[in-house]
Amino acid sequence: MSEKETNELSEKLHYGLALAQQKMLEKKANKNQTLIEGSPTGEIVEVPAQDVLEKIITDKTEDEE
Repeated sequence: MSEKETNELSEKLHYGLALAQQKMLEKKANKNQTLIEGSPTGEIVEVPAQDVLEKIITDKTEDEE
């Protein structure tokens, strides 16, 4: 597999994972569910899915500007 093919595959995988994550977050947010995440300090925290979804959408909007 050439480097170009590897990069294309990598881009497709990243896109697919981001899409799957967004769909999962949307479903959880619609059901008012939470996510379990690790904090930067190593703690395990429960976070509303709606908060995570809003952060991702905000980050995408800022990246596009």
